[in-house]
Amino acid sequence: MVAYVVLANFTEQGIRNAKESPKRAEAFKAMAKTFGVTVKEILWTQGRYDIVTIVDAPDESSFMSLTLSLGALGNVRTESLRAFSAAEMTKAVGSML
Repeated sequence: MVAYVVLANFTEQGIRNAKESPKRAEAFKAMAKTFGVTVKEILWTQGRYDIVTIVDAPDESSFMSLTLSLGALGNVRTESLRAFSAAEMTKAVGSML
């Protein structure tokens, strides 16, 4: 599985319908499952980003399809970060020259 941190901001449409955000989050979890993606956490935040989500995807293509589908709904715009576990980071630094 490939882990990602997804940083999201509401669009104008999304903020107008902010009351529906928790319901949309549940719909996102269901959508993610159709792509084989597991949503580990969804957090609403204050500051630069409105929502932070942590997901595990079977591959990059599945994750890309999910984020494009989410963006097409028009409620949020996202920025995604590939995340590495401690074990993955230990392996990566173990391969350093």
